[in-house]
Amino acid sequence: MALKDVRVRNLDHRVHRAGWLRAAVLGSNDGLVSTASLMIGVSAAQANDFLITAGLAGIAAGAMSMAVGEYVSVRSQNDIEEADRQIEIAQLEIDPAGELEELIHIYEQRGLSTALATEVAKTMTQKDALEAHLRDELGQFEHTKARPVQAGFASAISFTIGGVIPFLGALAPTPGTQVFSIIGFTVLGLLVTGYASAKIASSPVAKTTARILVGGFLGMAITAGIGSLVHLTGI
Repeated sequence: MALKDVRVRNLDHRVHRAGWLRAAVLGSNDGLVSTASLMIGVSAAQANDFLITAGLAGIAAGAMSMAVGEYVSVRSQNDIEEADRQIEIAQLEIDPAGELEELIHIYEQRGLSTALATEVAKTMTQKDALEAHLRDELGQFEHTKARPVQAGFASAISFTIGGVIPFLGALAPTPGTQVFSIIGFTVLGLLVTGYASAKIASSPVAKTTARILVGGFLGMAITAGIGSLVHLTGI
């Protein structure tokens, strides 16, 4: 197979999108569900005077929380990867022969014969021993490396976009219809999120969308129940 064909085939893989897709889907879904749940809960508690304010505050606070939380969590993942990298560097300096044997064993476990595994391990070690161990022992790849700033930005933007959708439902002109309007807008947003994430990740559209819808409905139902309980008990 020609090198050009290999490159073209590699473009079909979706693993290089994992770093930002997870953050974007999480942010969008959280923006939809948390904002909708917040406003439905406020409405169920019959505190309609605060509904719009609660929605705006929820979008702003949630977006910042998602951005900071995603950045910190992804940064922590980077720190772990860097620590593993330094450990591997030290091990290669202290015991290169043992590290070569470890690499041979890894290739044997993947189905190569001892002779072929040895040849491959020696070739990879001569080319770049550290890269070989990071890739084949620890599963670290440059194209799937987590990027904190990118993940945080994707979370904040997608949360804001997701949060605006149910917020539009709260602007229903007819009093008493806001909850239904919020739910309608939120369902539409969840459908779009499910479809978009499935297409980007090349996963089954129906299964992905159903999972997102079920989670969204559960979040809204629980919050609405709590809001109604607050209203009934007069807390």
